[in-house]
Amino acid sequence: MKPIKIFKVTPSLPDELSDLETIAYNLLWGWNEEAVTLFHRISPEIWEKSKHNPVMMLSMVSQEHYLKLSKDESFIAHMERVIRFMDSYLTSAKWFEKAYPEYENTKIAYFSLEFGLNDCFPNYSGGLGVLSGDHLKSSADLGIPLVAVALLYGQGYMTQYLSDDGWQHEKYIENDFENLPIKLLTNENQEPLKISVKMADREVFAEIWLVKVGNISVYALNTNIPENCDADKFITERLYGGDENTRIMQEILIGIGGMRALRKVGIMPTVVHMNEGHSAFLILERIRQLMSDFNLSYQEARLIAASTNVFTTHTPVPAGNEVFPTEMVEHYLGYFREELGLTKDQFFDLARQRPENDSEPFNMTVLALNNSHYCNGVSKLHAEVSRKMWSNIWPDLHHDEIPIISIKNGIHPNSWISGDMAELFTRYLGPRWLEEPGDQDIWQRISQIPDAELWNTHERRRERLVSFIRRKLKNDLICRGAQKTEVDQAEEVLHPDVLTIGFARRFATYKRATLLFRDIARLTKILTNRDHPVQIIFAGKAHPRDDAGKDLIRQIIHISRIPELRRHIVFIEDYDINVARYLVQGCDVWLNTPRRPLEASGTSGMKVLFNGGINLSTLDGWWDEAYNGRNGWAIGRGEEYQDHYLQDQVESFALYELLENEVIPKFYNRGRDGLPRKWIRMIKSSMQQLSPIYNTNRMLTDYTKLCYISAHGNWNKLSEHNFTKSHELGQWWDNITQNWDSIKINEVYSDTHHPLEMGQELEVKATINLGKLTPEEVLVEIYYGKISATGEIEDFKTVKMTVSESNGDSNYTYSGKIPCQSSGKKGFSVRILPYHQNLSRKFLPGMIHWANS
Repeated sequence: MKPIKIFKVTPSLPDELSDLETIAYNLLWGWNEEAVTLFHRISPEIWEKSKHNPVMMLSMVSQEHYLKLSKDESFIAHMERVIRFMDSYLTSAKWFEKAYPEYENTKIAYFSLEFGLNDCFPNYSGGLGVLSGDHLKSSADLGIPLVAVALLYGQGYMTQYLSDDGWQHEKYIENDFENLPIKLLTNENQEPLKISVKMADREVFAEIWLVKVGNISVYALNTNIPENCDADKFITERLYGGDENTRIMQEILIGIGGMRALRKVGIMPTVVHMNEGHSAFLILERIRQLMSDFNLSYQEARLIAASTNVFTTHTPVPAGNEVFPTEMVEHYLGYFREELGLTKDQFFDLARQRPENDSEPFNMTVLALNNSHYCNGVSKLHAEVSRKMWSNIWPDLHHDEIPIISIKNGIHPNSWISGDMAELFTRYLGPRWLEEPGDQDIWQRISQIPDAELWNTHERRRERLVSFIRRKLKNDLICRGAQKTEVDQAEEVLHPDVLTIGFARRFATYKRATLLFRDIARLTKILTNRDHPVQIIFAGKAHPRDDAGKDLIRQIIHISRIPELRRHIVFIEDYDINVARYLVQGCDVWLNTPRRPLEASGTSGMKVLFNGGINLSTLDGWWDEAYNGRNGWAIGRGEEYQDHYLQDQVESFALYELLENEVIPKFYNRGRDGLPRKWIRMIKSSMQQLSPIYNTNRMLTDYTKLCYISAHGNWNKLSEHNFTKSHELGQWWDNITQNWDSIKINEVYSDTHHPLEMGQELEVKATINLGKLTPEEVLVEIYYGKISATGEIEDFKTVKMTVSESNGDSNYTYSGKIPCQSSGKKGFSVRILPYHQNLSRKFLPGMIHWANS
């Protein structure tokens, strides 16, 4: 039976407690220990029952209890301390304002399909969402002028539960928006604020909800409203749910709808950051808005958008990038293409690696790469892999020059560090470690922490982890309908004093969760050693359609039931932010076994290092550049295999060797005082060397310095004086594209017949016909370096050539000199690139001329 009317009931807080609602509706409370303690103090039982959701909790507390709290002076004082902290946090000048006072009109819009902000707000599936959430938290800490755009899911991502056989099943739980820390935006008539996007033959409407993360506003779109048909209501029902049609509609909504939502609330971003390619349709809407608002041509608008777009790719394999059939894109967005004045080929070429290749689908990553002048991977290795993977976009460039840089991922320390460890850091490092976690000098003070205090703090967290695992495992088994004997045995699994290894992540096959089980007999001996036992905790979800990933979970469940291993191996169901906190705060070793180079970064291991855990991983993702031999362990030496069976054999053997000969002896080698001094020394090395690097404050300062400031500068430059420079750039572009093929390098000459001595210079001249272009519109370079065994130029450098002679009829002689700074066999070539002083990217796809050999 459906209701004929709907009404809302809110908690009736006494005036003395009204600040509780203010605190509850800003997720800043989630990384303030005193705020969390305040809610716990109201009622520990209700706090747990509400799944740490203060908004829901406030609706569950009785009026009598509120009256009692309103007369509790100690509680009121506690609440006032939290409010004072929040007021100070929200009003104080922060890093960005101090570092860039002249950039006060900067407005960055950050788009992501998922955000993992808190365990009470399940709008994420895994690592990408958690990274997005940490991105916002550090933006708030640093005062970066950023807003975010998301979708608001009715059921979020799936909840995992296992059958008796260990097979993963999924259930979807409805989110009660009224009891989440979010608010529906309304107009002056108190009507919901809405946007609409045409998809195919109909308008799809979405309400705009607001989530506050410190000073950061997140605008989240939801389509489950009466104006939509049932199919369109489902668009925002599930994260990564539905079929291909649902996915393209979700991505149209967050991209095009997200830009319209910002406009609806009065925001015109000067910089737009796409976190992964899901939101890349926003590029089309930015172009359309610029054309409409400022009477710009398509090409002028596109150049402005590209000059102020930032794109972060997270996927190191081509198959992992979102693609749609061109027919489907035309079905949903054909009208939009016509509004932009583009032919089908022009439109589809925006998202193709090879223009005019009709067999290529519409690739969202390529759309972003082609139309964002600031592109990055999330680790050094991942950027290298990405440059090679997308080299077809820039076919005439060496992959080292392909414009995809590396900005290392990080984590928000205050969201992941245990209260115990944070208190210890504040005592010995001072409070600045929280405000400036990227300061190398602060982390050198780790050496001042007494070994005993550091170790005792970490051991307390392991004890709490074991206690949590037992409680959760028992509850999971009861829900699974397990036998009473198996439920009772849950209270005996694990031991608070035993070396504890954690493995928790998405269960994709390339992450190789079962690598440790290649030799069960050897593993059993390792785990059940009477004097030096080991225990392993697994957690993670497989994608609902990934049966191979689900089978890995099933294998682990079956192995954990072997009588000898029952107390040493545990799989915890429904991995989420709350479970993750317990694991990263209590594990001694964090195991990661991806098949190189398929891990873009990985961030769970970064969370461990702030809590006294040590990483043991293959050299992939972030660990490839973080590992130095003193801060953890590496499985292998970064080899890449064609034969996966052989790779698994070799690397599982290496893993056993590390455990038996290095990890376990170091953990159990205790002095007279019972402390594992060498182990503690490695903990400190890990903290000192990696903490200042692998945090999102450092990550955000990198994004700001390398992308945001430059992109905003482009906006200022191209928009000033009624977009005068945009018109100039657009005219230049039209001229370049029409006449680029008329350029010819006629001859290149230099005296290479006689050896040169170090310190001398080799003069190079080139005669070039520029056709209808002028020397001011191109950049001519000498490209030189040593000659490899295969006859290629490597370790290259470039020297700009200048016009030394004008020969008439568009013929010019260019000259340049190569400095001979090292001996050996060298070589060079000459190339021509488009050039304009207001062009923010040096290399444009398909636009480069090389001298013929």
